[in-house]
Amino acid sequence: MDILSCIDKILARRSIRKYKKEPVTPAVKEKILEAGRQAPSASNRQPWHFIVVEAQAAKEKLSKGRWSSFVKDSSFVVIGVSLPFDDTSRKWGIVDTTIALQNMVLAAEVQDVGSCWIGDFKEEDVKREFGVPKEATVVAVVPFGLPDEKPGQHAKKPITEIVHMEKW
Repeated sequence: MDILSCIDKILARRSIRKYKKEPVTPAVKEKILEAGRQAPSASNRQPWHFIVVEAQAAKEKLSKGRWSSFVKDSSFVVIGVSLPFDDTSRKWGIVDTTIALQNMVLAAEVQDVGSCWIGDFKEEDVKREFGVPKEATVVAVVPFGLPDEKPGQHAKKPITEIVHMEKW
């Protein structure tokens, strides 16, 4: 894929909430996870951990929120967790984990795998159910799967409203 095609795919990315029944292949899943592993982090602390959830019963437990019922239909889910261990990772761990998850989302997109960021979960329930340490933060839950929909573009603010050159 050339650079312009890759940028076009990124610009066309949408949150996918309907997935086909077929699974994402192991090779594609491995590339998605590797994209997260290779993400940059503050002082290379890499404070992230990723729980890959494929079991149907576990995906259904992640589907209990008001806005997350479709999670159960995904091929797999990644729970992104920040586990800080020093001052740098305590300050930047959530941002670093978010960057790693976004790397995964983009790696999925260029391989024709859909995803959707989920913040509709009860952190304590996720920690208890998936064995996440008390001192960690569950940053996001991201389901992945082969898209069974093609949502359109939502209105976006003009670039002149959000980009400031040199100062506000």
